[in-house]
Amino acid sequence: MTGSSAGALTGLMFVVITLVTGVERLRRNRDGISAFSTPIVLHFGAALLVSAILSVPWPSLAYPAWLLAIAGLFAVVYILRVWLLARRFTDYTPDLEDWICYTILPLVAYSTILIGSIALNAAPHVAPFALAGAVLLLIFIGIRNAWDVVTYIAIEHVSDRPS
Repeated sequence: MTGSSAGALTGLMFVVITLVTGVERLRRNRDGISAFSTPIVLHFGAALLVSAILSVPWPSLAYPAWLLAIAGLFAVVYILRVWLLARRFTDYTPDLEDWICYTILPLVAYSTILIGSIALNAAPHVAPFALAGAVLLLIFIGIRNAWDVVTYIAIEHVSDRPS
C-alpha cells in the first residue's frame, strides 16, 4: 500500500511541477529546485523503492539488506547535500520548521532505513517495523513538503504580479 501511494504521489508531483514551470523558469537560481522540490520526488521514490525491495520473495534476507543499505547510505549523503544547498539558497531563508521537514526528518528516515537494513539479518522480526516506519515518515514528509513548495510558489507568483 505504501508503494502504490508513493508512486501516485510522485506522479502528482510531476503534474504540479509541470503546472508551475513558467513560474520556476523566471528564476535562474536552480538551488531552490535542488533543495526543496527534487528531494520530495526522492522521498516518494525511496518509499516506493523500499516497498518494492521488501515485496520481492528473496531467497535470503542478505539481498534486500544490501540493497536497502546502499539506498539508505546514498540518501543520507543526498540529504546532507540538500542541507548545504538550502544553506546557500538566497531567495528564501528556511525557518526552523523547514529545516526540520527538509533535512532533519528525512535524515532520520534514511538513517532508519540504513540501520534497519543492517538489522534485517540480525533481527528480522523487528527490522521490518523500523523500515515501515521510515517509509511512512518519508511519505508524510513528502506530502508536507509538496504542500509547502506549491503554496510558496503560488503565493510568490501572486505577489509578483503587478497590481
